[in-house]
Amino acid sequence: MFIKLVMLVAFFAVMVGIGFYCRRHATDVSGFVLGGRSVGPWLTAFAYGTSYFSAVVFVGYAGQFGWKYGIAATWAGLGNAFLGSLLAWAVLGRRTRVMTQHLDSATMPEFFGKRFDSRALKLAASVVTFVFLIPYTASLYNGLSRLFGMAFSIDYSVCVIVMAVLTGVYVIAGGYMATAINDFIQGIIMLFGICAVIAAVLNSQGGFMAALDGLAQVTDETVTTTPGVFASFFGPDPVNLLGVVLLTSLGTWGLPQMVQKFYAIKSEKSINTGMVVSTAFAVIVSGGCYFLGGFGRLFSDRVDVAAQGYDAIIPAMLSGLPAILIAVVVILVLSASMSTLSSLVLASSSTLTLDFLKETFLPDMDDKQKLRWMRGLVVVFIAISVVLAIVQYKSNLTFIAQLMGVSWGALAGSFLAPFLYGLYWKKVTKAACAVCFLFSSAVMLANVFVGSAFPAILQSPINCGAFCMLAGLVLVPVVSLFTRAPAKKRVEEIFSCYEQTITVTVKDSIGRPAPAKKSTKKR
Repeated sequence: MFIKLVMLVAFFAVMVGIGFYCRRHATDVSGFVLGGRSVGPWLTAFAYGTSYFSAVVFVGYAGQFGWKYGIAATWAGLGNAFLGSLLAWAVLGRRTRVMTQHLDSATMPEFFGKRFDSRALKLAASVVTFVFLIPYTASLYNGLSRLFGMAFSIDYSVCVIVMAVLTGVYVIAGGYMATAINDFIQGIIMLFGICAVIAAVLNSQGGFMAALDGLAQVTDETVTTTPGVFASFFGPDPVNLLGVVLLTSLGTWGLPQMVQKFYAIKSEKSINTGMVVSTAFAVIVSGGCYFLGGFGRLFSDRVDVAAQGYDAIIPAMLSGLPAILIAVVVILVLSASMSTLSSLVLASSSTLTLDFLKETFLPDMDDKQKLRWMRGLVVVFIAISVVLAIVQYKSNLTFIAQLMGVSWGALAGSFLAPFLYGLYWKKVTKAACAVCFLFSSAVMLANVFVGSAFPAILQSPINCGAFCMLAGLVLVPVVSLFTRAPAKKRVEEIFSCYEQTITVTVKDSIGRPAPAKKSTKKR
């Protein structure tokens, strides 16, 4: 217990210390929200990865989908790496950085407002962002509480409040730069931690081959009668597994807290480095989480899934590890959760301040007032999510994966297609974006309240969210073809940013003299 507490206190001290160290980077709106658009590729890549993977993935998704699909759940982790990281950076990275800088937009709702010249779209996007980020945040606390309860026997409410307060302190103090530096440190912990945990768990089962052989002997007639299916390449239900891969991978393309990382990266040249680092990180962390969860059925003697739920599987797998490894696991999941939480509260508070309050009630806010409002709303957002997390836990409303599925489905379904087409296609219309926002939000809310009325395959929030994302990719171009086209002159001016960037790059490559450096001497 002493070792666990020392590691925990040291971890919290470093996180908070970095927050106060980065205060000088958070003296204006650009610094607080985007780190002054000067964040290097390694920090950005780790910030992307750690915001992607949290206790929701490690405890909720890995446990649930490892139990359902066996070792085939690893496909979800590989999908996260190659669709959610590699392809996202390749398709969105450079264009997002260039266009958002050209439009001077700091948030996704602000992007929609300026890209489509629509105040209504900006307000709608800010409301969707704020409403659906809250259940996602609540799911982070829930997953973390399971491990804290196992390691420290700490009351759930205390665990939630401590984590929320400490995250809020370093976000309020240092803004995006503090978040990015902490994400880098937390990412290193996650990389080493997941490797150590996988090795220890497999060793407890006699090694990898023995564990795989044991998994092949597992049968569950309620799922399938095929022998060895939980150790097979595609598992017992490849169709639903595909839905998991799509939601958890393509979903990042439309999540405000993820896309915002591309806004803040230092330069376009940094995109390629960041893409490689982010993908490698995702292969190890996400692939490792789902791979570990795939062996969950070997520990069925330690957990009653029917009574305790899927969220109890991973803690049960880890409960027999040595104290030092349990401490590592707690720090690992704490790192993942705090990094994601910091991204969520920063995205939500900046969106509500810049895109809603300034547009509706406080149009004359200056920079200092914006900063005060954003810092205040960080506190409000954290408080709401803490209350929701505690109520959800005590009422046992839903599992972690379902809670996150609703949030991801609504956000990614609403924003993915309008954002992607908005970066690449000049003919996207305001009406098409509005239809996509309304469709995905309405479908996901209906899934929460009347999900039993949906077709069987769409009753799961996971599959329903994947459906909304794919539907948006069809809805936006179809509606755009039948609605009023945007002003040609305005669109050409927006897309000229790409042509200007290409021209500068070509000139540099053929030997244009480097610009003279400005003198730093005081006059």
